[in-house]
Amino acid sequence: MAGHIQDRWFKTVPAPDGKPVKVKSDRHGTGLRYRARYIGPDGTEKSKSFRDKELRLAKQWLVQIEADMSRGQYVDPRAGRTTFRQYAERWVKTHTGEINSREAAERRLRLHAYPHIGSRPLGSFKPEHIRAWIADLEATVPAESHRRIIVGTVSAALSAAVDDGLLSKNPCRSRTVQLPKPGKPRVVPWTTAQVFGVRAALPRRYQAAVDAGAGCGLRQGEIFGLAVDELDYEGSWLTVGHQLKRIRGKYVFALPKGGKIRDVPLPAAVATALRDHSKEFEPIDVTLPWRTPDGPLVTKRLLFSGPEGNHVRVSNFNDHHWKPALATVGVIPARKAGERYASAPEHGMHALRHFYASVLLDAGENIRALSQYLGHSDPGFTLRTYTHLMPSSEGRTRSAVDTLYSNGARAHSADARMTP
Repeated sequence: MAGHIQDRWFKTVPAPDGKPVKVKSDRHGTGLRYRARYIGPDGTEKSKSFRDKELRLAKQWLVQIEADMSRGQYVDPRAGRTTFRQYAERWVKTHTGEINSREAAERRLRLHAYPHIGSRPLGSFKPEHIRAWIADLEATVPAESHRRIIVGTVSAALSAAVDDGLLSKNPCRSRTVQLPKPGKPRVVPWTTAQVFGVRAALPRRYQAAVDAGAGCGLRQGEIFGLAVDELDYEGSWLTVGHQLKRIRGKYVFALPKGGKIRDVPLPAAVATALRDHSKEFEPIDVTLPWRTPDGPLVTKRLLFSGPEGNHVRVSNFNDHHWKPALATVGVIPARKAGERYASAPEHGMHALRHFYASVLLDAGENIRALSQYLGHSDPGFTLRTYTHLMPSSEGRTRSAVDTLYSNGARAHSADARMTP
C-alpha cells in the first residue's frame, strides 16, 4: 500500500521501560481522526482525512491511489477540485483552429453547459451527471443535431482534461451515456429549373454568383471572396485560395474552410458568365485584415461587389436579395407583410454546392475527385453526404444487361437476314 495512515487521536511515546506505547493526543475525540498520506508523482505529499471508524476506507483510498498510479490513471485530488467552467474557459482560449470555431465553442458552453455543470469539480464527474444534463438539454434545445454538437463540445473539453491529468476518464464516453443522434437530413438537390429560376430572380450584379456556386461548387464566402487573379480562363481552372469571412461583426479575408486551397475545373459556360459579369460590373480592390479582425491588411481585386462599391455584405445579401429570389421561384414561402422571411438553412447558397455535386455524380465523376473539388478533407465525408445521389449498382446492372440483350438481339436479327 502506498503511503501511510496517521491516527491523529493517538500518539506514540516511549514508556518508562523504553518500549513505545500509544497515548491519547491533544486532539483526541475532536476533528477527523485518520489522515492518509502519500507522495505524488510530482514529489509532493498528498493527503486526505477520514472520520473515526473509517480506517478501512482510508486504507482502501490509498490502495486505489496506488492502483491508479500503476495504471497511469492517477489524478491529483487538488487538480480534480477545478470546476468544469474554470477548466473549459482555459481550454477554449487555447483551442486551435479558426477564431470562429473558438467563439462558437465558447458560446455553446456558456449558454448550454455552464448553467448546468459549470460549477461541478472535474474530479466529481460521473456518467449520471452527463445523462441528467443531456436530459435537461431537451427542454431548451429542440434540435437533436444541435444538442449533439453541444455535447460534443463538452466531451472535447473533458477529453482534454483527461489528457492534462485532471480527470481519469471522460464521462461522456461511458457506455450508459446515450449521445443525441446526428439527425442530418438527406441532401435533396435543387432541380435545374430552381437553380436558373433563382439566378434570374436575383439582381444582375449577383446572378453570376449562382454560376460560381452551381458550376464550380464554391461556398458563399468563397464566391464573394473570389479574386480576379484566381481565374485562369485560358487553362480553364479556378483557384479557391481564400474566402470572405465575418468574425464578430467584422469582415476579413481567410483561407478556405479547413485551410484547404484547391483548384476547380472552370467550365466554359461558367467562364463566359464570369467574363460577362466583369464587363458589366468592374472588379474592385478591397482591403481587409487577414484571418482575424486585428490581422495584417491584404488587398484583393474581387469579382463581386455590393452596390455601395465595397465587398458584398453577406447578411444584407441573404435577407434582401437571396431570400426574395427563393420566394419568387417558390423555394420558400412568400414573406407576410411586416414579417421577415422564414428561416431556410437548407436553401442557403450551400444548396448550389449540393446541385454541383449531384450534377457531377450523375455524370459519373468519382467521389475522390468530387471531394477534392468541394474542398472536403475526407472523401468519406463526401461519400456519406452524397452516396444516395450516386447511380445505383442495381441501375447500372439493369442497364448493362439491357444493353447486352439489345445488342445481341440486333446482331442475331442481322445474322438471320444474311442467312440464305
